[in-house]
Amino acid sequence: MEKKIILKYGELSTKKDNIGLFLKILKKNIAFNLMEEQVKIEYDNGRMFLTVPENYFNHVLNKLKTIFGIHEMVIGYEINSIEIDSIEESLKELIENKDFHTFKIETKRSNKNYPFKSPEINQRLGSYVLKKKENVKVDVHDPEITIHVEIRLQKSYLYFETEKGLGGYPVGTLGKGLLMLSGGIDSPIAGYLTMKRGVKLEAIYFESPPHTSLEAKKKVEELARKLSLYNQEIKLHVIKFTDIQEAIYKNIPHEYLITIMRRMMYRIAEKISRQENCKIIINGESIGQVASQTLTSMNAINSVVTIPVIRPLACFDKLEIIELAKKVGTYETSILPFEDCCTIFVPEHPVINPEIVKCEEYETKIPYETFIQEAIKNHEIIKISTKEKKFEDIL
Repeated sequence: MEKKIILKYGELSTKKDNIGLFLKILKKNIAFNLMEEQVKIEYDNGRMFLTVPENYFNHVLNKLKTIFGIHEMVIGYEINSIEIDSIEESLKELIENKDFHTFKIETKRSNKNYPFKSPEINQRLGSYVLKKKENVKVDVHDPEITIHVEIRLQKSYLYFETEKGLGGYPVGTLGKGLLMLSGGIDSPIAGYLTMKRGVKLEAIYFESPPHTSLEAKKKVEELARKLSLYNQEIKLHVIKFTDIQEAIYKNIPHEYLITIMRRMMYRIAEKISRQENCKIIINGESIGQVASQTLTSMNAINSVVTIPVIRPLACFDKLEIIELAKKVGTYETSILPFEDCCTIFVPEHPVINPEIVKCEEYETKIPYETFIQEAIKNHEIIKISTKEKKFEDIL
C-alpha cells in the first residue's frame, strides 16, 4: 500500500475528445510548481496521481491549492489489487489507529466489469469495519468519517478526507490575455477570474511620473507577484503615460478627461496585445461603479479597439469584489495609499454619457499617435515569477 496524492478534475472531465490537451497542460503546470524530478506524476482521463517524498506532502498540497484545473485533492492509499480481500486488509490497517464512532462507506467503480456493484461493496466493507472496530456504527447522513473507496482497472484506492481545489481550467489551455493592472482592488481579481478559465496572463500598467510615485509602481509589481502564484510568471508591461496624460489635461474639456484617457490606454493595450499574441484585453470594470463604467462610457471607450475586451467583474458589486480580493490575498496590497494614473487629474464632474463623435473631435487636438508610438517603443518589461529554485530550500 503506497501513500499518494490523488487529484480529481471536475469540469475538465466534460472535455471528452480534448481532455488529453487539458491534462497535458495541467501536468506541465504542476511540474513547474513542484519540480518534476522530485514528484512523479501519472494520470489518466479520470485521475492524476502524484508520488511525493514523505516530508514534502504538506508543501505539495499547499502548492496544488494555487493551480487551476484541480477540482479536488486527497491523500490516498494505492493498493496493487482490486480484490475485495486485499481492500479489506488495507482498510483494517488504515482504521486501526483512527478514533471515530460513526462512519459510512462511499465506493466508485471506474472498472464496470468488477463483480460487485457499489452498494454491495459499501455493505461488505461496512460490515467488515463493524467487525474490526469496536463501538462504531454506520451513519449515512452525518458520519464522523467517510471512507472513500475507488476501484479502477488494476488498482484500488482508499482515502478519508477530501480538500477542494480551485477548479476551472489549467492556465494556458485557452491562450493569453493582457490584463490592465492598476493598483486598485478590482483589476487583480479580474485577472484571477480570467486565469480560472484557462487564460494565461500578461499585464500592462500605466505610470505617470512624477505624478505617480515609485511606491505605486512597486505596489503593482507586488500585485503581479501575487497573481503569478496562479500563472507561473507574469510579464508586466510598464507604459510611461505622462506625456499623453498631460496633453489630455491641457487640451481636452475636463469632463472628457477620463474617457479620452481610457481610449488612449485601450489603443496602447491593443497594440501590446497584438505584439505579444494576446487574444483579449481584460480589465476590472464593474457596470456603473464609476463614471467611466457606465454602458455608454464603455461603448465609447471600446470603440477605439477591435480586440475583444473581457470584464469578469462586470456584474459584481463592490462588496463581492472585496470579499474575493481578501480570499485571493490581494486586498491588503490593493488598499495601500499610493495613487495610480487613473486617480490623478480626476475631474469634479466627469461625463457619464460620452459621445463618440465628441471624443473623436477632441482627440484631434493632440498628436496622440506619436505619443502612443513613443510610449510603446520605450516601455519597460518586468518578468515576475514565483518558480522555486532548489528542492532543498523548502525541506
